[in-house]
Amino acid sequence: MNGSKAPSRAQDHGHWSTARIIGMAAALLLAAACSPQPETLGPLAPDAVILAFGDSLTAGTGAAPGASYPSRLEALSGRRVINAGIPGELSRGGVARLPSLLEEHRPDLLILTHGGNDLLRRMHTEETRANLETMIDLARGRGIDVLLVAVPAPTLLRLRSDPLYAEIGRQLRIPVEDGALAHVLARDAMKADPIHPNGDGYRYVAERIHRLLVETGAL
Repeated sequence: MNGSKAPSRAQDHGHWSTARIIGMAAALLLAAACSPQPETLGPLAPDAVILAFGDSLTAGTGAAPGASYPSRLEALSGRRVINAGIPGELSRGGVARLPSLLEEHRPDLLILTHGGNDLLRRMHTEETRANLETMIDLARGRGIDVLLVAVPAPTLLRLRSDPLYAEIGRQLRIPVEDGALAHVLARDAMKADPIHPNGDGYRYVAERIHRLLVETGAL
């Protein structure tokens, strides 16, 4: 035996506590580093133009004139927001309509909220995906940033955004607002009918899109 004293139980406990704290801190840092972060967008100048493109959810069906999400977003962002929503349009119609609008308005940002009518009509997912990706490519090919807004899938259970939108966002590395419409359309107080927000619902959608624009560096 030597003359050294074995560490006390209190010392052991202290060493283990320190090690545990260090381990937890490292795990938290690793989790933060691995958490998906929204893709960045180019900053929008004060005179920038945003093209809000889609169907009735963009047009503002269910709310009073001037209460659509593009109108609300224009007030929040201080940028010009063009409402290019056509009620009832399918994604294939969007592919046909978008190029002329991009040429006419030359926007700095495209906010794409499309595919809802495809989902309601149970169209093949791959066709909708291809059409959404084509619209994104049409914009990006002209140097225009894109923000995609997810539409909820029709379901009798809990309303959720269709996973198609998040998949496209990951694949094409574009930011996706992935919950606002599902949140609104799951609440009677925020919708005008089963598939359209009311004025309060569109305000919420605009606020969520505005927040994402700030988080991604556009504003």
